[in-house]
Amino acid sequence: MPKPYKIRRLKAGDKIGVAAPSDPVRGSGQFEELYKGSGLLREMGFDVEIGKFVSSSSPEKRAMDVNLFFSRPDVGAVICARGGDSAETVLPFLQWDTIADNPKIFMGFSDATVLINAIYAKVGLVTFHGPDVCFTLGRYPFAYTREELAARLCNGKTGKVRQLATNTIRGGNARGRLLGGNLRCLLKLADTVYWPDFTGSILMLESFRLTEERCIAYLNELKTMGVFDLITGVIVGFVYSMQVEQPGGRQMEYLLSELTEDYGFPILKVENFGHACPTTVLPIGCEVQLDADAATVDITEEFLI
Repeated sequence: MPKPYKIRRLKAGDKIGVAAPSDPVRGSGQFEELYKGSGLLREMGFDVEIGKFVSSSSPEKRAMDVNLFFSRPDVGAVICARGGDSAETVLPFLQWDTIADNPKIFMGFSDATVLINAIYAKVGLVTFHGPDVCFTLGRYPFAYTREELAARLCNGKTGKVRQLATNTIRGGNARGRLLGGNLRCLLKLADTVYWPDFTGSILMLESFRLTEERCIAYLNELKTMGVFDLITGVIVGFVYSMQVEQPGGRQMEYLLSELTEDYGFPILKVENFGHACPTTVLPIGCEVQLDADAATVDITEEFLI
């Protein structure tokens, strides 16, 4: 069970710190997305401060931005600038006592799956799987994404998550703490002190660049680790490469269903989290109710004050 942290919701005028604990922001294109995404947050009424080291090649320096933003009482949330492939290199440099002593909103997705699950596993702080600044808000500023960000982080909205499209892969009901994110990036935490306890949890999965072969390999890795023996259900989000570039191939949700036919937990396919799609905000470590028959996901626990 998580510690009873009191995480304050965002309000107009609050400062959001933008850090890059995954890959650094590099090149004119990424900086343009960073400024566009930051501009969107400002349009929503927030003050935005970009970390000093978002373009640094040093994991230690990029971690310094995260540590500083958590330590500052004037910062209401920390949002990741982008994903990439190096979030795990930042973990040794995070100041866990600082994060635990100064609870606040921390949000990201893709490679930031490493951070949002590690922070929850290490200190019990609920984190948020949601839009980053560059890729999501800067490149794909869908109205749904902005609306869900405000509903979840400003209003603390619980209850049914507003779905865009769903497909019941395996029926049933389940309740548990929400964990997961990007399949490949989640597995970076395997056999480390940052691996979360999946006992009684609802697993959420998505991916960006993924072949059918790699998907099978990653799912088998979860199976070998015993994750499927522990969880109560799975929510599969938008899998860009398989759905857009390989629409005729077998999709993640069906590969998962085949691999876990002896387990029986419910599987729901949704379209509102992942890469290059409208994106909701989901609290990692918070209790949710999955009703695959009705194709609904309910957040059943308060997560902000």
